[in-house]
Amino acid sequence: MDKNEIITKTENFVKTKLKDIDGSHDWWHAVRVRNLALKLAENEKVDTLVVELSALLHDIADEKLYNGDEQKGLKILEDYLNSIDLTDQQRNHIFYIIKNISFRNSGENSKQKTLEFMIVQDADRLDAIGAIGIARTFSYGGSKNRELFNPMVKPNTGFNKEEYKKRNSPTINHFYEKLLLLKDLMNTVKAKQIAEHRHKFMEIFLEEFFEEWEGRK
Repeated sequence: MDKNEIITKTENFVKTKLKDIDGSHDWWHAVRVRNLALKLAENEKVDTLVVELSALLHDIADEKLYNGDEQKGLKILEDYLNSIDLTDQQRNHIFYIIKNISFRNSGENSKQKTLEFMIVQDADRLDAIGAIGIARTFSYGGSKNRELFNPMVKPNTGFNKEEYKKRNSPTINHFYEKLLLLKDLMNTVKAKQIAEHRHKFMEIFLEEFFEEWEGRK
């Protein structure tokens, strides 16, 4: 199985696994993260197969797909990685990246970050901000029947991992609890540059949102 066959098989696997997921974490999210990751990897000394597969597969182990069962997702990921022709080093590297890149794990002890890890993490975080990030946030909030905004419910940025998983706050709060924090969490120089523009766009959106919410426009 050559590289192109591995990529095609992985694309088909991801499409099947994410076919019933809302637009915030669907197949097209995986495509965008893959494309961003490969862009960030240009001219870098990295294993591009590890980068591309990690980006495509990064949500396969997400507990949201398995009613909160994180171990089930990791087992499905492990079984898939064992089904394709990779070296043990590549397989372990991809598994490690996917297990550890999520925002909800960022409050744990610092992880050892390879350049491949940092690139995929940055790509996933970049897709969470800017115009796409705004669209994804409201898509996810709608799928959970959350309020757009409730001035009586204040954002909480002090979640631990378990609290973060259980939160059910209004969608606008998510900007303050996560999205506006991501700019300063980027690892690579390229990602930091892209994040600056996307971050400013979110700030403009929020300013306009509150102007309209309060009837000033």
